[in-house]
Amino acid sequence: MNPTAQPVPNLPTQMRHIGVAEPGGPEVLRIQTGPIPQPRSDEVLIKVAAAGVNRPDVQQRKGLYPPPPGASLILGLEVAGEIVALGSAVPSFAVGDRVTALCNGGGYAEYVAVPALQCLPVPSGLSMLEAASLPETTFTVWANLFDLGRLKPGETVLVHGGTSGIGVTATQLGAAFGARVLVTAGSEQKCAAALELGAQGAINYRNEDFLDAVRRLTDGAGVDLVLDMVGAPYFTRNLRALKRDGRLIEIAFMHGTVAEKLDLLPIMMKRLTITGSTMRPRTTAEKGTIATALRETVWPWYENKRIRPVIHSRFPLARAAEAHALMESSAHIGKIVLEII
Repeated sequence: MNPTAQPVPNLPTQMRHIGVAEPGGPEVLRIQTGPIPQPRSDEVLIKVAAAGVNRPDVQQRKGLYPPPPGASLILGLEVAGEIVALGSAVPSFAVGDRVTALCNGGGYAEYVAVPALQCLPVPSGLSMLEAASLPETTFTVWANLFDLGRLKPGETVLVHGGTSGIGVTATQLGAAFGARVLVTAGSEQKCAAALELGAQGAINYRNEDFLDAVRRLTDGAGVDLVLDMVGAPYFTRNLRALKRDGRLIEIAFMHGTVAEKLDLLPIMMKRLTITGSTMRPRTTAEKGTIATALRETVWPWYENKRIRPVIHSRFPLARAAEAHALMESSAHIGKIVLEII
């Protein structure tokens, strides 16, 4: 036991969680039983009601995305539930509080310990299931569109994967902030869904080259910012889609990390900025700063219904393998969530 751990009173000693028998396909996910985590001094222990499913979970299941040192080996990066125990240095929450949290791991379980700074109250009017779908995408979108990307009202942003969990959140937050949002998606149904969520242009990348479409939708001007999760195959066209002083932000690389035959001239001529980030390795303090910004700016948008969670499917914990298979199919619009209790 970690010496800073706090004893957990009046709770079971064992819990159900999803284990990974060995790296592989969705079928390697199994219900297992193990000890409930003990909260460190800066952590809260959450009895989990629901947990979001995300692509990093899929990559970890495959053995391609190992958790950082000290993090739980159990899958799961976001949850919602009730606080049942507090570390000794947590003044900001109380036992019984309903929270949603960005986890460092461990979310596919009946209990998870999370740094208090990475927790937020469940927005009023939202269910636990809806709240569990928020942290991973809202933290990621805020950190990239607004912090790194410096998105301003009136600017135009291109969001690839516009109906993924990240894409839905980026579309809603960008539109709520006063930006013009263009998205790419892989079907007419998904394009229609993106327009309903606030996008002002939706490009079916199976029918039209997104660069040609961006030029058409912006009268040749290009966009101020591109949020990309595709990776290498889109890199050069992303640069060409940007206007002067544009920003390209890479947040994933679903189709490769190495871009070949890179032409540096557009970067120089248009004064482009290329950046990117990952969320999981950030420090607790960094994640806490993002949580504060979300609570001040984004949480009121959920509470006044300006934006809303989009849940595609829910699965009981024991059917986590089916949830992962759906995630890998890319057939969903919005989030996939596991119900724990």
